[in-house]
Amino acid sequence: MSENRKRILDLLAQGRVTADEAERLLAALESTDRQGSSATAAAEAKYLRVQIEADDKDGGETRAKVNIRVPLRLLKAGVRLASLLPPEARDQMNAALREKGVGLDIDRIKPENLDELIRNLNDVSIDVASRQGRRATIRVFCE
Repeated sequence: MSENRKRILDLLAQGRVTADEAERLLAALESTDRQGSSATAAAEAKYLRVQIEADDKDGGETRAKVNIRVPLRLLKAGVRLASLLPPEARDQMNAALREKGVGLDIDRIKPENLDELIRNLNDVSIDVASRQGRRATIRVFCE
């Protein structure tokens, strides 16, 4: 039991706060504990890892095809650098992305959005199956 939780329960036992007040205090304490733990997890993450495992061409065993580990500092620096690009260059990049079928707007990527993504990215796994029956698994996570 945390020290703050114990204090709240002691105040309730002494009659210095009502049960409703203690309940609100405990809920607020729980909320801040959850926010702190997710912020700590984001602060501890140093790399974004992307792994792709796919069937061999002959349909045999599955083996790792791609294993990328990108420093999060590099990603954050890239996001900051993107904000320094001239508007014409950003427009051209957005047009090229749309042409390739990627609905991403470079102007909307902000460093704080990246921090939120890191906090919420635990372990994403995507299973892909081709028309030829080959399978691949894509995993994206922070470590």
